[in-house]
Amino acid sequence: MSDASHAALAPAAEDACAAFADWLRHLATERRLSPKTVEAYGRDVRTFLAFLQNHLGGPASLADIVALTPRDLRAFLSARRGEGLVSRSLMRALAANRSFARFLARTGRGEAAAFAAVRSPKVPRSLPKPVAPAAARALADADTRAGEEREAWVLARDAAVIALLYGCGLRISEALSLTRREAPVDGTDRIEVTGKGGKTRQLPVIPAVQAAVRDYLAQCPWRLAPEGPLFVGAKGGPLNPRIVQAAVARMRGALGLPDTATPHALRHSFATHLLARGGDLRTIQELLGHASLSTTQIYTEVDVARLMAAHAAFHPRARA
Repeated sequence: MSDASHAALAPAAEDACAAFADWLRHLATERRLSPKTVEAYGRDVRTFLAFLQNHLGGPASLADIVALTPRDLRAFLSARRGEGLVSRSLMRALAANRSFARFLARTGRGEAAAFAAVRSPKVPRSLPKPVAPAAARALADADTRAGEEREAWVLARDAAVIALLYGCGLRISEALSLTRREAPVDGTDRIEVTGKGGKTRQLPVIPAVQAAVRDYLAQCPWRLAPEGPLFVGAKGGPLNPRIVQAAVARMRGALGLPDTATPHALRHSFATHLLARGGDLRTIQELLGHASLSTTQIYTEVDVARLMAAHAAFHPRARA
């Protein structure tokens, strides 16, 4: 959809529509946000401008937007919550409108101070759901799928990928980005991966994970180029993450695990199990590649929740 089309859909005065179109262009070309993100942000701001049209009794101009008070914004959030929006959606809507307000200020169109004065809705933080150690080891064991009608090298490949997810705390994209040259075999006991934000980190690879990768390489029927992907699909091309997700889903059913037992849950398991065995948060933060320690601290809550659940289930006086 063109900028002009976006502006035409904005229920606002002419100067606000022009600013809206310029902001969308800025998001797409200068900030290089994805088309879906630009569309979502645009939809949130158009919804806000439609609210202002009713709230103020007419199309909002830039002067109207600059003059808004925190009370006006709280009225908008309240109206949206009344329409059934959850806190996470409200937070995104406020973030989109704050982005628009910051753009107005940067381009000399006026300071809409009310946007910075309103607190974001609190979003309940859901705790990661790690897989138990025994189940995680079973998922990373090719023998768990011995009854499946799949080639042995495919089972070994999937087991090696899953072993890296659990043994190194990798995201699935990080595991599948490894090249053959980077394989942790033949005396190589560490890998280097690039995570979110282009942040590179080095990770030790324990012997069990090295053995899983070595077993896969011994059985892989394809000649792997040094700079090509370490993990390949049935036709020798890069392995699709959905293949690994499907393999975990099949084992999840066979092992009686919940739907939360996903490839990414193995990353949570890596962190939670390290913490339970005495690992310190700073080290776990570095291994996971978290930019902030506060992101890693959620695993302390997981561990406390596990201890409390065990206490409630097994202490003789817990049900007294």
